[in-house]
Amino acid sequence: MILQLNPEHPQPRRIDQAREILKSGGLVAYPTDTVYGIGCDIFNKQAVERLHALVKEIKGAPDHSPLSFICKDLSNIAEYAFVSDYAYRTLRRMLPGPYTFVLEATKLVPKVMRKKRKTVGIRVPDSPIALALVEALGNPVANTSATDGEGELLPDPWTIEDLYGHAVDLVIDGGYVFPEPSTVIDFSGDYPQLIRRGKGDVGDLEYVELI
Repeated sequence: MILQLNPEHPQPRRIDQAREILKSGGLVAYPTDTVYGIGCDIFNKQAVERLHALVKEIKGAPDHSPLSFICKDLSNIAEYAFVSDYAYRTLRRMLPGPYTFVLEATKLVPKVMRKKRKTVGIRVPDSPIALALVEALGNPVANTSATDGEGELLPDPWTIEDLYGHAVDLVIDGGYVFPEPSTVIDFSGDYPQLIRRGKGDVGDLEYVELI
């Protein structure tokens, strides 16, 4: 099912429809500021397992590959990850925006999201629809990017519906997205490391090391 939303001012009633699907364990595809994502409620174990299975199907990834998740703001991030003073100052400058930050997870992150990993990837995208979903749900949304079987990022809701309508419960139409991966920065160590250069400027970030 495709649900059309205004990308700048998402209609509250339609956001409520999407929230109810997430709350009931559904998977929802939605636009962000970088790509279309597919997500679920991080506290619904069955939904997270469904998302893991879909990631394995569409990306050929191993079982329980890492999932990022979307928070509504920096204060929300601090509930689920340990944020150093330096990281806090940096994130405050860069968020919301097209970045994924790798941080040490707190115990509030469900085990099904962490498995044996100590870190999590967290986003606060500059996307009214994505942030409205998290706000309405009341907790973060687990997330993976929507790709085809060849690894190409999918730019529109209709293609997602055609390819994965069998696996997702709702596709939000927020318009066409010119997809570009987020920039990934690891703040879990003593100094930040640039894991992936994508959309988003890192020119003013100190002590970034490519690995």
